[in-house]
Amino acid sequence: MASKMAYKTTFEPEKVIRPIFTGGAVALDSKARILASTLGEEVVLTDITTGRHFATIEGDGEPISTLILTPSASHLIICSRSLTMKIYALWLSSDHESIETTLVRTLKPHGTPVVVLAVDRTSTLLATGAADGAIKIWDIAGGYVTHTFRGPSVLVSALHFFELAAEESRSDSGGKGKNKKSRKGQAAAETSQDSGAATLNLRLASGSQDGRVRVWDLHKRAAVGDLESHVSDVTGIDYSPIQNSLVTASRDKTITWWNPKNWSPRKIVPSLELVEAAGFLNEGRLTYSAGGNGCVRLWETETGREVTREQSAGSEGEAFVNALYCPDKSLLVCVQSDHTLVLYRTPAVESVTIPEMEPLQPLRRISGTHDDIIDLGYLLPDRSLMALATNSEDVRIVSVADAAEGSGYFGQDVTVLKGHEDIVIALDTDWSGHWVATGAKDNTARLWKIDPASNSYGCYATFAGHAESLGAVGLPKTVPPTSSAAYTDPLNHPPAFLITGSQDLTVKKWEIARTAQQGTKKASRAVFTRKAHDKDINAVDINNAGSLFASASQDKVVKIWSVQEGEVQGILKGHRRGVWSVRFAPADMPVLQGEDGATAAGKGIVLTGSGDKTIKIWSLSSYACLRTFEGHSNSVLKVIWLPLAGPSAGDAAKKRPVQFASAGGDGLVKVWDANSGEAELVDESYLVEYTLREMDSLAPPTEAAADRDVVMLES
Repeated sequence: MASKMAYKTTFEPEKVIRPIFTGGAVALDSKARILASTLGEEVVLTDITTGRHFATIEGDGEPISTLILTPSASHLIICSRSLTMKIYALWLSSDHESIETTLVRTLKPHGTPVVVLAVDRTSTLLATGAADGAIKIWDIAGGYVTHTFRGPSVLVSALHFFELAAEESRSDSGGKGKNKKSRKGQAAAETSQDSGAATLNLRLASGSQDGRVRVWDLHKRAAVGDLESHVSDVTGIDYSPIQNSLVTASRDKTITWWNPKNWSPRKIVPSLELVEAAGFLNEGRLTYSAGGNGCVRLWETETGREVTREQSAGSEGEAFVNALYCPDKSLLVCVQSDHTLVLYRTPAVESVTIPEMEPLQPLRRISGTHDDIIDLGYLLPDRSLMALATNSEDVRIVSVADAAEGSGYFGQDVTVLKGHEDIVIALDTDWSGHWVATGAKDNTARLWKIDPASNSYGCYATFAGHAESLGAVGLPKTVPPTSSAAYTDPLNHPPAFLITGSQDLTVKKWEIARTAQQGTKKASRAVFTRKAHDKDINAVDINNAGSLFASASQDKVVKIWSVQEGEVQGILKGHRRGVWSVRFAPADMPVLQGEDGATAAGKGIVLTGSGDKTIKIWSLSSYACLRTFEGHSNSVLKVIWLPLAGPSAGDAAKKRPVQFASAGGDGLVKVWDANSGEAELVDESYLVEYTLREMDSLAPPTEAAADRDVVMLES
C-alpha cells in the first residue's frame, strides 16, 4: 500500500513587518544610525539605514512621556508617567546586528512627569524639564544632580545645551533680559565644586509653555537671560557658534533669532503655521522650520528671508510634530502626525548670496506603523513589492524583497499612492503586478501603474459614477500568451476592464483606456451598471478566463455574472449571514470530493467565506454547495486557494491535496484540505494575534491585521 504523501500542514512566520513607532518621542544618535522610538509603553531601537531591529525595551506599565539617546549612543534615557527615569547603557555588537541594553539605574527625577530631555555634545550631562517648571541637570554616568533651576510653575517645553565663545560668555550676564543674581546665589556659584572650565561657557536654554525662553549659566548656577518674544509653547531651540545666534520657534507661528551679547531679538519672522521644530543648517547660514503645514522651510539666518519657494500645505496626517537634525550626515528627520518619519538631505550652500531654492524632496519614508491594514496585494512579476491599504486615503507601497535582492530592505517604504480623498477600503492587482486598482469611500475607483524601474507610481485612470463607497474592486487575472506583446510589455498593456462593487448596491464594469493619454481622464460612464444586491457588496472576483465575475454581499447571497453582458448566470444561496469573501478556483482544478461524492470542476468552483463562521465550496455547473467547512468561532473574513502544482512540478507535488486558507475574526488562519474537509493548521499560540485581510496565491501566504503587523508565512 502506497504511503500517504507528506505535505505542508504548518506555517511559521518567515518575516514580519512590525510597527516601530506609534506616536510620542523619537531620538537619533549623532551618526544617524540608531533610532529610538516609542511603541506604546515600549521603546524600540532600530537601524535607520537597514531597518534591522536592534532591541525592544519593555515599559513600566505607564505611557512614556519622553526619551533621548546620547550623541555617542552610549546611553538611552526613558521617562514615563510613573515619574520614573531609567538610564540604560547600550553596547552595539561587533557585527552591528544587535544592541545589548543594560538598565544602569532607575531614578525619580521630579514630582511631576518629565516632558522634555536634552543631552550635551559630550554625552555626559542630561537636562530634565518637568511639567511643574522645574529643571535639573544630571551626571549621566554618576546618576546624581549637578544643578537645579526653577522658573515659574509652567511646563517646560524645550531644552538645549550650547557653549558660548569666551568673549560672549563674559558679556551675556549683562544686557536686556538679564536676571539679577542674589548674593546667596553668587556665593554658591563661587564655592561650587564644578565651577571650573568644564562649565564656564556652557549654557542651557529652556522654553516653556508661556512662551518665555530662559538662558541658564551652569557656572554661575543662575539665569543670565530672560527672553520675551513668544506667546505660546516654545517648541524649538538651537544655537550656532559660527553665526553667534540663538533661534527659537513657537506655536505662536513665529521664529525669533537672538543676539547672545544682550539676549535681544535680532529678527522676528511670522511663519503663518504652528512651528514644532527649528534649528540651524549649513554652519548656521540657514535655519530650518517644520510644522503644521507638513513642509520643511528654509530661512536665511542673517536676514530672516525664506529661501524655499512657496509650498502647498499637506493633509492633517502629514503635519510635522517634531524634527531631528544630524549635522554629521546632513540628514533631517521629520516626524508626521500619522507616525511616518520623513528623511531629507539638507542642502549645502557654497555661494556668498543664498539663492532661492526648490522645496526639499523626501529622501526616504519610514512608516512607524501601518495602522489598521484593510487590504493588501503583491506587486510586480517577482512579487517584490506590496501595496497596503492602511485605513487612510493613501496606499503605501513597501518592499518585501530580501536585502540581497536589491538596494532596499524588507519592509522598506517605497512610495505612497496619493489621489483618493477618503479611506481606501479595497484593492486588487492584475496578473503582472504592474497594475493595481483601488476603491475608496470617496465613491471612486482608481487604476495605478507601478513602474519601479522608472520610479513611476502614478494614477492611470479614475472611475467615478458610484453613489456610495466602493467596497470591492476586481481586475482580470488572465495571463496573455507568452509570445504576445501584452505578456512581454505589460506596462504598456493595462488590464482590459475593471469590475467595482459599491454600498449603493450596484456593480459596474469599466473599460480601461489603452493609452496613458486617454487613461489620465476620468471615465465618463461605465459599460454597464447592474442593481446586484439588497445590501452592501463586500467582494468581487473574476475567474481565470475573464468571462465570469462573482459578487458577494451582506444579503447572504453570491451572484455569478457574465462579464460580457452583465447578466446573472447563477445565484449561490446557503449562507446564513453576509458573505465577506469569494474566490474562483484556479485553472486546471482537479476533481474534488463533495459531501455527495466526487465532483469534476466542470464550469468552475467557487469558494466563499461568511459571517455565519462557515466556508462553502460551490459548483458552477449546478450552483449547488459541494461542501461546508466549519471551524472558525467568528466571521470568516477572507478565503483564498493555495497554489496548485504547476506543469513542471514533480509527481510528488502533483499528488498534493487541494488546499485553501481562511482567516477569521477570531484571529486564526486555517489551512484546509478541500477534499477531506479538515483543517490542517490551527496555530492559536501565534496566529491568534492576527486578523487576516488578504492573502495572495502567487507568493508566500501573507497576512495583515488590525494589530498593524504584516506577516509572511514560510510555506
